Amino acid sequence: MLNLMRFRERSLDGNGSGWDAYLRYSALTIKLIKAQGGTIIWTGEAEAVALGESDRHRWDYVALVRYPSRTAFLAMMTSPEYAAANVERENGCLDHAIVATRQTYSNLSEIRTKE
Repeated sequence: MLNLMRFRERSLDGNGSGWDAYLRYSALTIKLIKAQGGTIIWTGEAEAVALGESDRHRWDYVALVRYPSRTAFLAMMTSPEYAAANVERENGCLDHAIVATRQTYSNLSEIRTKE
């Protein structure tokens, strides 16, 4: 799953920034992801739109998450534990798109970050 997030300036509940609320959501959902056999492959800040309309495609953060199956993803998303954690996602995200993907190629093991 490719996750694209744009954060609110302030969390809807007034408890910090949108980013702060998203961090609370992440702390709760990582356990749920792992319980379903999933893993976070990559996360990073979205710096700029390289192709496309920057106003329509402005994102703050990107995450790539692998689940063993769509059934595992749906089991997590429909659980009561996820419903409780999702409040923080809604508090923090002005926009959030999740794109279901099917891998056809990967070279992630070859990518190195600059220190």
